Amino acid sequence: MPLEAPLAPVTERVQHLNARYKDHSAIAVLTRALSDPMIGRVGLVSSFGTESVVLLHLISVMDRSLPILFVDTELLFAETLTYQSQLAETFGLTDVRIIRAGRAALFDRDPDGILQHFDPDACCALRKVEPLQQALAGFDAWITGRKRYHGQARAHIGFFENENDQRIKINPLSHWSREDLTAYIENNNLPRHPLVSKGFSSVGCMPCTSPTSDGEDSRAGRWRGRTKTECGIHFTAQSTEERPAP
Repeated sequence: MPLEAPLAPVTERVQHLNARYKDHSAIAVLTRALSDPMIGRVGLVSSFGTESVVLLHLISVMDRSLPILFVDTELLFAETLTYQSQLAETFGLTDVRIIRAGRAALFDRDPDGILQHFDPDACCALRKVEPLQQALAGFDAWITGRKRYHGQARAHIGFFENENDQRIKINPLSHWSREDLTAYIENNNLPRHPLVSKGFSSVGCMPCTSPTSDGEDSRAGRWRGRTKTECGIHFTAQSTEERPAP
């Protein structure tokens, strides 16, 4: 059997893919992401949060065997864990991988389970960023649910990004609005995260997430009262983001 040709450098492939697919729809981008040999081995990283059901439903229609990486920080809401199991069964997803921090690392750096209270960045690194990076080691690309309407650092994201010259990040829903998501969920009668009805517009770890009020940014309830706005999995110090002009 002939060996597969090595992939071109990430920067080169990201530039080509953004140029090639810039006028495509989200569904077309996702379809191509699962089949374009330029992308390589791909998986979906999902938080099974308030908006995750859209991408998970699309994947279930296209390829139920696609690897789904779910990071269980062991500080999540019980509702999120229940929702994760529900969606995996409902959509027939056959390769959901539960990612957790190693026991030795937790014992060494957060033996009392209180790190999130005085250093949330360190907690995110320990329980989410580092385990996910280890889990992604076998992939050439990963699909995310980030969208421009989230604002701040996400305001100008494109369909494809360069992650540290190691992998491609694919954001098929980057151009979707909150209204687009709501319409898709309602039109397909998809189950909502249980905490949506309790005022949570975005859900992360239980100690660091609160409900939002009408008119607030959708991520205002994440790390409320702090300058922190991201867990860190998308913006490591070495990341090289490809951000086209809006």
